[in-house]
Amino acid sequence: MDTVCRLAYRSCLSATRSASDHRWGSVPLTLMKTAAYLRVSTAEQDEALQRQGIIRFAEHADLNVTDWYCDKGVSGREEERPALDDLMEAARQRAIDCVVVWKFDRFARSASHLIRALDEFNHLGIRFVSVQDNIDTDSPMGKAMFTIIGAMAELESSLISERVQAGMQAAKEEGTHVGRPPTPDETIQEIERLAGETDLSIRKIKKALKETRNEDVSRGVVGRVVKEVRSEG
Repeated sequence: MDTVCRLAYRSCLSATRSASDHRWGSVPLTLMKTAAYLRVSTAEQDEALQRQGIIRFAEHADLNVTDWYCDKGVSGREEERPALDDLMEAARQRAIDCVVVWKFDRFARSASHLIRALDEFNHLGIRFVSVQDNIDTDSPMGKAMFTIIGAMAELESSLISERVQAGMQAAKEEGTHVGRPPTPDETIQEIERLAGETDLSIRKIKKALKETRNEDVSRGVVGRVVKEVRSEG
């Protein structure tokens, strides 16, 4: 994961050598609401090294870390990370302006997770710093990296969509039904009866099927059958 991110970062160098330094928005550094995230894999490990390193960086960068989020005894691959989830929620609520971590591998579950998180921070206007990886998205190179991260996130989304479509096509070719199960013939006949014998709306016919037959038929199916019956009448 670190290799992927460093390569992306280095690819920004040629495009940003002449760029001037800048800061996110107009928030003075000392007023930035800065949060730090720490993680250790076992309960016996101590996060002090990460904490002290972040404190030293914050003092040098004139940042005031006001919130600390720490997942202790949590593997990097685990989906359940309460502190990380709280941090991301605070970011979405615009409660922080800057996120500092000791290393990428302390923060992200995988390269794809890192890409998605950085893309989200970019859209939220949140500065991200990885101390040991020497990456700060407040620099010109960091801004260029955000452009690459956004492209990578879009590529990942496209690849996932292509894989889903390919899987569905392969299933169809093998004769496997894809999507909702087909509506039983007796249910279609009941919809036809209700459409022909009553003036119930599509919504009410759908509700009647749920109440009398405990069947949750899609509105599209009900609407199609009702339209066919009443157009013939």
